[in-house]
Amino acid sequence: MHRLMGLGLIATAGLASASLLGVGQASAQVSGCDEMQKLLQTRQSIVATLNTASKAKRKMTPQQACGTLGKLVSNGSETVKFATANQAWCQIPDQFIEGIKADNAKAATIRNQACNAVKQQAALQRKAQQQAQQGGANPFSGSDSITGGALRVPQGAL
Repeated sequence: MHRLMGLGLIATAGLASASLLGVGQASAQVSGCDEMQKLLQTRQSIVATLNTASKAKRKMTPQQACGTLGKLVSNGSETVKFATANQAWCQIPDQFIEGIKADNAKAATIRNQACNAVKQQAALQRKAQQQAQQGGANPFSGSDSITGGALRVPQGAL
């Protein structure tokens, strides 16, 4: 449920990026502002990947979501940093920076959920491997945990 729960929210990141792409193209003509265009194109690519995954029959695994959302959050942080540092020079509107910050916060929340699911899954796998290595008696393992023997099915007519 949490795997792709917020991908619809991430789509808004694409809207904020798309709204500045037109501005970015004009601003890119100003020396040094073309970096913003590159960051936004990368962001749109990541958002497109997430949107495609949310519509696919086979959804992303928590590992995939964690990695992809991690890239989105990293890109958002770089974008905010660049936009803030070059706001006046590249004529970047305040609303755009606030929109990217809000989108990045949502993406970080969803990334944290996906990454926590990965950690929980890994912990459960480690625990299961440790139990298997120790040969611990498990009542659900298909054997008689008291006697250590296999369960026998009664023979004869039932």
